[in-house]
Amino acid sequence: MTYIAKPRLHHPSLTRNKVGYTRRDYEGRISTLCAGCGHDSISAAIVQACWELDIEPHRVAKLSGIGCSSKTPDYFLGASHGFNTVHGRMPSVLTGANLANRELIYLGVSGDGDSASIGLGQFANAMRRGVRMAYIVENNGVYGLTKGQFSATADRGSKSKKGAVNHDSPIDLVGLALQLGATYVARGFSGDKDQLVPLIKGALGHGGAAFVDVISPCVAFNNHSGSTKSYDYVRQHNEAVSRIDFMPTREEITAEYEPGELIEVEQHDGSILRLRKLDHEYDPTKRYAALNTMHERHERGEIVTGLLYVDPLSLDLHAGLNTSHQPLNALGPTELCPGGATLAKINAALR
Repeated sequence: MTYIAKPRLHHPSLTRNKVGYTRRDYEGRISTLCAGCGHDSISAAIVQACWELDIEPHRVAKLSGIGCSSKTPDYFLGASHGFNTVHGRMPSVLTGANLANRELIYLGVSGDGDSASIGLGQFANAMRRGVRMAYIVENNGVYGLTKGQFSATADRGSKSKKGAVNHDSPIDLVGLALQLGATYVARGFSGDKDQLVPLIKGALGHGGAAFVDVISPCVAFNNHSGSTKSYDYVRQHNEAVSRIDFMPTREEITAEYEPGELIEVEQHDGSILRLRKLDHEYDPTKRYAALNTMHERHERGEIVTGLLYVDPLSLDLHAGLNTSHQPLNALGPTELCPGGATLAKINAALR
């Protein structure tokens, strides 16, 4: 695959933040996702959040798994640390990196296929262990790289582009995060940047396991049977010499609505998202009240967005393990091998 880098030269009049960086300094390569993909909006929100927080790009470690969502770290924070893991294994690799160097800011980017299927066990353990990280799931309900099969978060009764009906119950990652012990839980919509940027900023600054589920519509899989411009029709009537896909340009789906308001957002395939933004009176410090609110609204066919739960006194994995304040990767032989007397003292304390 050919990657196109953005020009490094920036206009001298671009606004700089407190640490001397312009917004362009937080960008990455040019996206190869479909035009109008909600994932690109999430990347833009991450760029804006990091710029507003005055985070130096080299202080961030971004990790991902496999899928359209896991390609996106290449499109933001080009000067940060990065690691693309195998399918579903991002949380464990991030946990290891976090234990080795606690001084970095950890950003895990995943998708509904990556986290709710093969990576579900890894997602669960990262949440319950309180790994300090901002875990963002770009949730579109399909496997975009393999042509739109249902993912584990697809709602029962939803239809694929081929008309197949999903008969399986959906996995709600927000509900799981709340039950498993995440101390910052939020849900956003890729088309509502005004809400999404503050949610990401809160996750990046949180002291424990922060989870943000972002509904991000897939624009590629809304062509219908019978169309002479559909992928299937062209392939059946074409003598192909190579396998090439053309993704038609789509307009980005955006939404602006007030706290407490319910809005219906039409997707490219004609389906409707019913989004309700939490109102100002909502108390995000009650974990099980958040679960009740989410399930009550789900029964009405609504998707609740906003900060659902936060524990302001959260502890992370390092506090639970009582690790050294100095990063483990910076410890020398003296600290790592303190000698027989120290080892005997530790063993005696365990008897």
